[in-house]
Amino acid sequence: MNIREFESLSHSGADWTGAFERAAQSAKESGGGVITVPAGVYYTHGIQLYSGTTLFVEAGARIAFLDDEERRKVIDSEFEGIPEKAYMPCVYAKGAENVHIKGDGTLDGQGEKWWQRHLKGENKFARPYLICFDECKNVSVEGVTLTNSPVWTIHPLRCDGVCIRAVTIKNPSNSPNTDGIDPNASRNVRISDTTIDVGDDCIAIKSGTESTPVKSPCENIIITNCHMLHGHGGVVIGSEMSGGVRNVLVSDCIFSETDRGIRLKTRRARGGAEENLMFRDILMDGVISPVVFNMFYFCGKDGKLKRVWDKAEYPVDETTPSVHDVTISGITAKRCRSCAGFFYGLPESPIERVTLKEINIEMARGAEPERPAMMDDCPALAGAGFYLRNARDVLLTDVQLGGLSGEKFDADKSVTFREA
Repeated sequence: MNIREFESLSHSGADWTGAFERAAQSAKESGGGVITVPAGVYYTHGIQLYSGTTLFVEAGARIAFLDDEERRKVIDSEFEGIPEKAYMPCVYAKGAENVHIKGDGTLDGQGEKWWQRHLKGENKFARPYLICFDECKNVSVEGVTLTNSPVWTIHPLRCDGVCIRAVTIKNPSNSPNTDGIDPNASRNVRISDTTIDVGDDCIAIKSGTESTPVKSPCENIIITNCHMLHGHGGVVIGSEMSGGVRNVLVSDCIFSETDRGIRLKTRRARGGAEENLMFRDILMDGVISPVVFNMFYFCGKDGKLKRVWDKAEYPVDETTPSVHDVTISGITAKRCRSCAGFFYGLPESPIERVTLKEINIEMARGAEPERPAMMDDCPALAGAGFYLRNARDVLLTDVQLGGLSGEKFDADKSVTFREA
C-alpha cells in the first residue's frame, strides 16, 4: 500500500501520524504488507510496525519525526541497561517478527530539540531511539539514510536475527549519546557495508547492567566492511555487559578519526564476560588510541563510587566482570596520538589471553598528551607505546610501532606478556 492512500489523515500534509497509524494497522490486519513512502516530505510522530510489515522509503522520500514531546507516546523501555519510561521510538516494533525498513530514502529524527532539552535536564522521560526493535525476530534495516537521531540511532533490544546493511548514519559530532548501532542482549546480528558518522560510539555491543532485571548475552555478532567516522569509538563492547558479550567478529573496516578504535569497557559490579572476540583487517587513521581495554570505566550512573575507581584488589564474586580470549590482527593505524594500546584490567580480574599479531601502528609526531580511556587517574600520554596494567598472557607477534616518544611497553609486575 502507498502511504498517500491515507493522505486524508495527514492534516493537509502537516502531520502524517494518523496516516502511518492507519497504514500499519491495515498491514497488521492483513497479516503483513509493504508500506511504500514515495518521494516527498512526511512529518509524523512515532510509527509502530507489526509482524510481517516492511516500511519501504523510496529515493527522494524523507520521513521527518516531530519533536513535540507532549504528543509523543510514552512506553516502558530501557536506556543504558536501566528500565524506565521513554518516549516511543521514531520507528518501533515490539514482540514482532519479519519487520523490515528498506529503501533509498531518509529517516530524519530531528533531534535538535531533544538534545537541547536533554542538556538542560528538561525531557520528562528518556529520549526516543530513531529505530528500536524490542524482543523481535528476523528484522532488518537496509539502504536507508538515518540522520539527527534524538539518542541511539538503531537499537535492537533482546532480538534474534538482525541484519543491518548498506545504511548511512549521520548525526552531528556534538549531539549527545547519538550512537550509531547498539545491539543489546541480542543474538545473530550482522552489520555490513554501512557508514556511521555520529556524536558517540559508532557501534556499541551491550548486554545490560547490574540494574537490568533479566540479563541475557549479546552473542554471535558479525561486523564487516563498514566505515566509522568521528565517533567516540569505532567498535565498542560495553560498558553495559552484565549479560556477557561473546562470539564477535569484526573485519575489513575503516575507522577515520574516531576517538578510539577498538574499545572494550566495563567496571566492578557489572559482572559478565567479554570473551571470544576477534578483530581483523582494520585500517585506522587519526585515532587517540587504536586499542583500549578499560575495566575502570566511570561514565553513567554510580560511576563515581569508590568501587569503580579503587585500584585495590577486591574479592571475586558474581559481580566481577572479566575480559578474556581476544584476538586482534591485521591492524594498520596512522597518525595515532596518545598511545598504541591501553590495557587496564582489575587486579582481581586481569585482562587475559589477548593476542595481537601483524600490527603496524604509526604515532603522530608532536601530538599533545591525551587520556586514552575514561577512568580516574588515567595518564595523559602522547606518542606512547603499549600501556599495560593487570593483564596476563598477552602475546604480540609481528607488532611494529613507529614514531614513539618513549618505550614500546610500559608494564608493571601485574602484567605477563611475550613478544615474538
